[in-house]
Amino acid sequence: MNEVSTPIFACSNIHVWIADKEVVKGIDLVVNAGEVHAIMGPNGSGKSTLANGLMGHPSTTLEGRVELAGRDVSALAPDDKARAGMFLAFQYPVAVPGVTVGSFLRAAVSAVRGQEIPIKDFRKELLARMEDLEMDRAFAGRYLNDGFSGGEKKRLEVLQLLMLKPRFALMDETDSGLDIDALRIVSSGINRAVAAGAGVVLVTHYQRLLKYVHPDVVHVLMAGRIIRSGGPELALELESRGYDWLEGAAAAAGGA
Repeated sequence: MNEVSTPIFACSNIHVWIADKEVVKGIDLVVNAGEVHAIMGPNGSGKSTLANGLMGHPSTTLEGRVELAGRDVSALAPDDKARAGMFLAFQYPVAVPGVTVGSFLRAAVSAVRGQEIPIKDFRKELLARMEDLEMDRAFAGRYLNDGFSGGEKKRLEVLQLLMLKPRFALMDETDSGLDIDALRIVSSGINRAVAAGAGVVLVTHYQRLLKYVHPDVVHVLMAGRIIRSGGPELALELESRGYDWLEGAAAAAGGA
């Protein structure tokens, strides 16, 4: 783990509601630059709601403190959080017919960097990152996620990650729907971001992603609370034993 005086990301006493239902019920998390944290848990445990809430998705209501490199960003709108250096890769990316991948990414990169990127410079950088992800150049001219396969959508999320160069990234089930080749390529992109110093939180059901993106810390989220944290061996234990053996700990946390 990197030794830094100020974590790249920290959140404390996080509660997230969807409508009038409290889904996330008090979570603390600290991630240093260049660290990977994995959040695992069964369906309905609150993993995606936590990621969406931290980023400020309008379907959620957030309570608690969120810090990015020591700055309180709790009340910022999602676009301002993005400018500050936060990034969310969606579990279900939406299609935007009529907007090409290239034009979308140029607008997003310009917004985050605070200046218009010359087309020549942008194209050179985009093509280099697409080559890293083994993406055909024609991909840049396609409409955003329109008719994309699941694997293509996830590669596009990682392409955005590499182009936007955030300080901290939330990757929500980026491995879902990927075959083994796509999983390897997507993982290599995430590892590039980590090597460049980004802190990353991977939300996932399965240990298979963690064979390629090695976590420093694994957290188990059940019933809206983190009930256990450990090293990479915890993911292996979950893979072999499932989540049933932790139900007692989840019940105890719920009654705390």
